[in-house]
Amino acid sequence: MTNPSPTKKHRMSEAERKSFRSLMTAFTLLVFGILTSAVLITSVMFILLYKLGVFPQAIVSPIILPVLALLACMIIGTILSVFAGRLFLNPLRRLIAAHEQIQSGNYHIRVSDKTPIRELGNLIQSFNDMAGELEATELFRNDFINNFSHEFKTPIVSIRGFARQLQKDNEQHLLSGEQRREYTDIIAYESDRLARLSSNILLLTNFENQQIVTDKTEFYLDEQLRHVVLILEKEWSSRGIEPELDLDEVRYTFNEEMLSQMWLNLIGNAIKFSPDGGTIKIRCKKKDQHIVVDIIDGGEGMDADTLRKIFDKFYQGDTSRKADGNGLGLAIVKRIAELAGGEVTVKSEQGKGSRFRVRLPL
Repeated sequence: MTNPSPTKKHRMSEAERKSFRSLMTAFTLLVFGILTSAVLITSVMFILLYKLGVFPQAIVSPIILPVLALLACMIIGTILSVFAGRLFLNPLRRLIAAHEQIQSGNYHIRVSDKTPIRELGNLIQSFNDMAGELEATELFRNDFINNFSHEFKTPIVSIRGFARQLQKDNEQHLLSGEQRREYTDIIAYESDRLARLSSNILLLTNFENQQIVTDKTEFYLDEQLRHVVLILEKEWSSRGIEPELDLDEVRYTFNEEMLSQMWLNLIGNAIKFSPDGGTIKIRCKKKDQHIVVDIIDGGEGMDADTLRKIFDKFYQGDTSRKADGNGLGLAIVKRIAELAGGEVTVKSEQGKGSRFRVRLPL
């Protein structure tokens, strides 16, 4: 597919044409109002002057009077245009000044939308919305860079520190065999953590930039959930956690690998936050024109602040388990649900566990 030529004229959308026509109508009415006002003021002024006897009879001739009236209309119309023009120009000046602030990196700028012209008010509101989006994007970018740097720095510092200890031990032989094994285990663990973080970031970036899902196939969604539970058997069986499955037979069409990634993250989280010897419940039901999948754990639950941020990148509500994750799993889950045309929601109370619900359209 070739990109459109840069010289090709932009075709206005229906909304743009409607807005343009509305603005032209407002401008035409303004010009008409100025001309009409100038004629009326001139007429009233001439009548008053004539009644007061200010005009000599020679001036009220068929030749001179129209010329004087035209000149008076021009002068009065110009004066009215100066004041009326401010209705258009002042908001535009504010927009231009704010645009220069945006270019300089000040995304906090906003323009007052107080103007009697509705179209200009809409334009200013659109500018303010754009500035708000840019500000939010800039804040997110800064937070992402800070969090990303922190998440990478922690394991790298750990790996470097223990590697230097092992280097020093090669010369001085101060470490026992058990200590060396402990240090190498930590280096291996932190290396795996870096690999997982890199993989999740690449995966999330790929999903965020993806708009069209390819490689769709039809498969049994209930069987996929059972398969994911088996994949995670080592995690739940080692802690005595019992999975309870209540799955309707459902055929679904989507990218099977992508959807499997979503269940791996959600069920993995449920296992991680469930107490030893606890239970996780996995339900899959058809409701109206949707498939509803519930994944319920018996963990400690979440407070209101955690619930608001739970799908944010790098956010981890339970800091005691921070080493076990990187805060990207639920962001990946949310994006996959969006690509499927569905949604993921969470309901949780402290001390009563959490329920993640995924709604997918049939």
